[in-house]
Amino acid sequence: MGVTRRKFFQITGGAAAGLAVSRLGFDLSPVRAYAETLKTKDAKETTTICCYCAVGCGAIVHTEKKEGGRVINIEGDPDHVINRGSLCSKGASLRQLAETENRLLEPMYRAANSGEWKPVSWDWALTEIAKRVKATRDATFTEKNGKGQVVNRTEAIASVGSAAMDNEECWIYQALMRSLGLVYVEHQARI
Repeated sequence: MGVTRRKFFQITGGAAAGLAVSRLGFDLSPVRAYAETLKTKDAKETTTICCYCAVGCGAIVHTEKKEGGRVINIEGDPDHVINRGSLCSKGASLRQLAETENRLLEPMYRAANSGEWKPVSWDWALTEIAKRVKATRDATFTEKNGKGQVVNRTEAIASVGSAAMDNEECWIYQALMRSLGLVYVEHQARI
């Protein structure tokens, strides 16, 4: 066998490299590959809109099929016209909004001059909000301004809309606020 000096160095270098790799725990022998079952295989898919900013990126939410199923996965919606399947770091963490153990599931109320929040029912909370909006509107409603022009407004209540609302929902929401006489109607997109 005619081994040249160059061939000798190649063989020794290859053997040394192989020995070094095998000492690190690498197994270079062929292995059998197994396909993993996707966790979203039997999940229910629902499209939604990210609630974090005013862009309104689309997302696909995968939930367990059972009643009240937990969120398994959230990913960008490739068919959505705004984000085409991509999500920023906030959008990618949307699952944490729904699945955190610290999430409130009922309205909380803190009475005036109290340092303690207490849980209340939805009926009580919505009735209380309606009573306070009506009382404030009635106490501050202006029918005519100083020039005698009809204005029908209240400047004591303001409203801020949500980025998760589409144009149609924003229109309905603004129409409701204007019907109450609100002048200060804003949207998260403008803030």
